Amino acid sequence: MKPSHRWSSSFRYAWEGIATSFRTQRHVRFHCVAAVIVIAAAIALSLPARDVALLLLVIALVISLELVNTAIEAVVDLAAPEWHRLGKIAKDAAAGAVLVAAVVAVVIGILIFYQPLMRWLGLL
Repeated sequence: MKPSHRWSSSFRYAWEGIATSFRTQRHVRFHCVAAVIVIAAAIALSLPARDVALLLLVIALVISLELVNTAIEAVVDLAAPEWHRLGKIAKDAAAGAVLVAAVVAVVIGILIFYQPLMRWLGLL
């Protein structure tokens, strides 16, 4: 691939990476759907801006790590098409990073949504 020095090319390549990951990686699609649901719930429950900002931050973190995980998996597969212990370590560590971020995102979501949801359900 010939490197491009145009500013707009950088954005085009980034969008191509996001689109390819969305098309080919079910976990990326899952996290994007979850993000839409979380944002819709935040709007429906009229959460404060600081809470929405925190939700957006953890959503971006999880999706970004999914993209990095996809990149690492592709590079490992390119560099070592046959199974290799170091390739497994790289792939597992990248997947672990996504898992850590996703678990933290769920905990943050519970902390943010608990009271507003309980009030909406009439349980508080």
